[in-house]
Amino acid sequence: MIAVSDAEHVAEVIESCTMEFTAHCCELHGSPPFGALVRVESHPVVYGFVYEILTHSIDPMRRPIAYGKSEEELREEQPQIFELLRTDFKALIVGYEYENILRHALPPHPPRLHSFVYTCTRDEVRRFTTEFDYLRLILTFSRAIGDELLIATCRHAWDAHDRKNAYLVDMGKELARLVRDDYDRLRSILRRITL
Repeated sequence: MIAVSDAEHVAEVIESCTMEFTAHCCELHGSPPFGALVRVESHPVVYGFVYEILTHSIDPMRRPIAYGKSEEELREEQPQIFELLRTDFKALIVGYEYENILRHALPPHPPRLHSFVYTCTRDEVRRFTTEFDYLRLILTFSRAIGDELLIATCRHAWDAHDRKNAYLVDMGKELARLVRDDYDRLRSILRRITL
């Protein structure tokens, strides 16, 4: 884990439960990418993979409307519009760290509201994804985007491990073990990780 002062937070937790959290981004369109590993500085430190990104109005009663203009034109003609928008993201909790021990499991308590969220560094992603226990948590995620999230997180992990073939083979073996009853699904997942 890196020191909090070494990085700027990208968001703040505004809703949390045992399995996931929602964070409000500091900047409009400032979310980490889909599938990115993020950490919440709470007690314990909580890790999650971004699975949904949403930009919307800050006022639920006022939906944005189409103006038929480019973003640049709107910023010039009606800059106040962008003050009324925000970007949030949701992350699936896949682990936590307590007393310097990293666990690929749900934490005993969800992240606290107003805790800061950081995009994990390459080294943090490498450390978190060295073991593959987090894959099972993603596979059991029952949302329609489960496989898409799995593929995106595997790509981020493979990148953090310098796209080494040995890591990809080990990850493939673990995925084969976890989805052994669905060959077509496994084949699709493995093929799309390497695209």
